[in-house]
Amino acid sequence: QMQLVESGGGLVQAGSSPRLSCAASGRTFSFYTMAWFRQAPGKEREFVATIMYTGTMTSYADSVRGRFTISRDNDKNTLYLQMNSLKPEDTATYYCAAGGSSWTRATMISTYDLWGQGTQVTVSS
Repeated sequence: QMQLVESGGGLVQAGSSPRLSCAASGRTFSFYTMAWFRQAPGKEREFVATIMYTGTMTSYADSVRGRFTISRDNDKNTLYLQMNSLKPEDTATYYCAAGGSSWTRATMISTYDLWGQGTQVTVSS
């Protein structure tokens, strides 16, 4: 079974532009729709961005659209999340996820059945 490992989090300043990575083991990465979710303390896990297995379609939460960019490199089995103009309210644990359901459900948490352990992003003002 494919495993997912996130990296790139940490303590960053508001307005900075870090990039998260999610390395996938195994040879089936290119078959999966991939996504980023995040969970802030005391809040439910929420959708951030998703990318189709081909990389040709993406979708974003309203809160990050225009600031974050999701991408993937199927040759490197890696998913990315470029985060720009970070705000304190972006503070959360960020998770990458893999799923195989239809694209119309790609923003729904129930679509994804493989999850990484998460990487913490803390944005200081």
